[in-house]
Amino acid sequence: MLTTNITLAEKYDYLSDKFKKAFTFLRETDLASLPTGRAEIDGDEVYASVQSYTTMTVEECAFESHLEYFDVQYVVEGEECFGYEPVKNLTPSMDYDAERDLIFYNEPDDAGSVILKAGDFAIVPPEDGHAPRRMTKNGPCPVKKIVVKVKL
Repeated sequence: MLTTNITLAEKYDYLSDKFKKAFTFLRETDLASLPTGRAEIDGDEVYASVQSYTTMTVEECAFESHLEYFDVQYVVEGEECFGYEPVKNLTPSMDYDAERDLIFYNEPDDAGSVILKAGDFAIVPPEDGHAPRRMTKNGPCPVKKIVVKVKL
């Protein structure tokens, strides 16, 4: 799944070598056996953050975005409601943290979302805010997720 505005369709090359490395890693690695933490792929250009958590309420999962990296968010186990909304429609709740390449936002009045289940992924460019880790209507759920960070 990739969703974005048509004005961004040709801005990024989602078939570049960096993205190919990301998808090769996701296809050819035993993801279920990876420990949480950083997994090396190609230095700071492409790397994976292996996460394990239980999904939470909307109030506990703020929208966020990144300026230096794309996120390829891949669910290994479990399911979550994954919110998304263009950054231009969001109000920051903090200053940009360059060290973590992260900014959080206030909850918007209206936003899109999709349910990501095991085997599903979402590609998030810097122009899109996203709200991961949200529980579905089924309630809290344990999730193992790989977030591959692809440098701009």
